Amino acid sequence: MVRWPRDLGLELRMVVTLFLLMVIYFVFIAVLAYIGVETLVLVAIVAIMLLLQYFFSDRMALWSMGARVVSEQEEPRLYETLTRLCAIAGISRPKLAVVNSAVPNAFASGRNPQNSVIAVTTSLVSTLNQDELEAVIAHELSHVKNRDVMVITLASFLSTVAFYIFRTWLYSGGMGMGSGGKRSDKTALLVIIPILAAIVWLISFLLIKALSRYREFAADKGSAILTGNPSHLASALLKISGEMVHVPTTDLRKVEGMNAFFIIPAISGSSIFNLLSTHPTVEQRIAALERIQREMKG
Repeated sequence: MVRWPRDLGLELRMVVTLFLLMVIYFVFIAVLAYIGVETLVLVAIVAIMLLLQYFFSDRMALWSMGARVVSEQEEPRLYETLTRLCAIAGISRPKLAVVNSAVPNAFASGRNPQNSVIAVTTSLVSTLNQDELEAVIAHELSHVKNRDVMVITLASFLSTVAFYIFRTWLYSGGMGMGSGGKRSDKTALLVIIPILAAIVWLISFLLIKALSRYREFAADKGSAILTGNPSHLASALLKISGEMVHVPTTDLRKVEGMNAFFIIPAISGSSIFNLLSTHPTVEQRIAALERIQREMKG
């Protein structure tokens, strides 16, 4: 079993991001409660959906992608690779799923190493050689090892809930607001609520994206540690990004909802600003892998 160094930078970012998100959402719920929205209704909605997301995130991810959990007899080569990497990492072996998709990609999901799944697309398996495929699986296994799948899932979910509750309140004209409210007060709130909603969602959005980009660097480093050769992942990233431009736009749009979990986002259309991206650029990641390669040789 390889010695897995603690990534204090990742741990600190996870703690700080979740703390700041909790503060934002606490203030947001407190404001809604103060202006008359039923607090118990809000808490119930958040609690139920959070529990569903926490316990069924792996199944939901598989369902959304049309992934199929496969047995060791069906995919012996993939299972052998996954089993060996898990032994090196010293963690339980996740379930393995295959997605019949023209988009070359992979993702991990699940609340902990004991309840996780790693999925690869058929296009990824046919595109990469064995070393590159092993590096990609090691990257996804690093997400499981670091437990950042759970963190990013919960963080993204809470941001979505915040936006959903604000939007529902706005569209309903004041969900749960007492009938004694004055019309002028209600009109003022209809102006304030969208502004407050935009601020809360934007701060949450930027915090989650910053954490998501760092976790990709951390998982790349984990892949380098598990395989002992960072160049294999660098080669895989180049191949995947190169193939992505040839994938039909309709296929990319079908899976864009999973971009935060993919090893490389499936983005149709023009590129987006780094600040708004879930992933660092391929060039940034390869540069980081090259530094790790030099450190290993040195």
